[in-house]
Amino acid sequence: MSATASHASPQRAALPTGDHITGEVRVPLALYSLDQVQAHVPLVLSRREAEDLLARLADLLTPRLVGVPR
Repeated sequence: MSATASHASPQRAALPTGDHITGEVRVPLALYSLDQVQAHVPLVLSRREAEDLLARLADLLTPRLVGVPR
């Protein structure tokens, strides 16, 4: 599988799950080569990793005002 033609996407109709005791988060992913599914795997994150990812995604998705540094 070529690195340039491969990608991962959340699995359709599959929701992330979390363990309230350990804080572990599992996000079901589908791995693709071009548009062909190659595998289904969970992305497993610690609570801290999930919080960091959520904060970074929120930052990337927040509209930026022109001329205002972040």
